[in-house]
Amino acid sequence: MKKFSCGDVVDGCDGVVTGETDDDVMAAAAAHAASAHGMSEVPDDVARAIRAGIVEA
Repeated sequence: MKKFSCGDVVDGCDGVVTGETDDDVMAAAAAHAASAHGMSEVPDDVARAIRAGIVEA
């Protein structure tokens, strides 16, 4: 299992997403970005920061 803590990229956000693979976490992070932060797309620089922040849970 892998996880990403949104607060690593967005100050003050306590959202955490998990998944079996990095791609699963990226998909969950994109859904979180849309619902919690109103982002219709995840910019490349943010996507790179998310990938860099994925850790083993």
